[in-house]
Amino acid sequence: ARNLLKAGHKVVGFDVSPANLDSFAAAGGQPVESPLAVAALAKTVVTMLPAGSHVLEVYNGQDGLLSDGGAGNGSLLIDCSTCEPAIGKQVAALAGQRGAATVDAPVSGGTPAAEQASLTFMVGGPEVAVKQAELILQHMGKKVIHCGDAGMGQAAKLCNNLVLGITMAGVCEGHALAGRFGLDQKKLAEILNISSGRSWSSELYNPCPGVMEGVPAARGYTGGFACDLIVKDLGLAANAALASKPKLGLPMGGLALQMYSQMSARGDGMKDFSGLYTHVAGEEKKS
Repeated sequence: ARNLLKAGHKVVGFDVSPANLDSFAAAGGQPVESPLAVAALAKTVVTMLPAGSHVLEVYNGQDGLLSDGGAGNGSLLIDCSTCEPAIGKQVAALAGQRGAATVDAPVSGGTPAAEQASLTFMVGGPEVAVKQAELILQHMGKKVIHCGDAGMGQAAKLCNNLVLGITMAGVCEGHALAGRFGLDQKKLAEILNISSGRSWSSELYNPCPGVMEGVPAARGYTGGFACDLIVKDLGLAANAALASKPKLGLPMGGLALQMYSQMSARGDGMKDFSGLYTHVAGEEKKS
């Protein structure tokens, strides 16, 4: 929202958190009392919600975006939540009945990219709607990739986060082993990032404390992408794989899901998912 305000747009918004609304107002936004009130005042609406059930409630529930007096002909609804591809298709169908256009546009990049307007958007929907959405999304990110029809943005995001969860777990294990060897962790990170072990997790989001500044590992794994969210996304990927025809096994994804689930069960579900390092290394009591 701040980046849209900086770009000169008038922005109205709703959130269930009063603190978030206060912050939004302080930045120059106009808080309103419901999703319906947002849709009544804005022809383009951007949503980002925790799960598919919340998306359906905000779009089709009481005082939702698609309630009478809300979104209709000429409205463009952009959902940046991460949820099942079927939700993106369902929302598109519901909005279509009202004459509104929709795209599903989940993001990659995390909190730092959101603040710096450098997100990547994976977008599903008709080409005309995607081009319209890009006029708004360009102020919030650097890349907008059209992945196909409704739901395909969600499909791309689940595939991306499947790989993310697995690679982060691998980087955590590599640094934990380095600790046992007595190898300097910064040296290992340097080697990983110029060698075949290179990944986003090692290069831009290293999970080992003391290796990088400005990442969750440098601040006790606060902020960033919560462990419970990667658990959700890996669970969605696993469910989608089992529902596919023929069924698809995701053994590495399943093991990663178990690892993050154990981290959450130990009380660290709201910590950044890179905090898995402390659990792998046996240092969770110190984190």
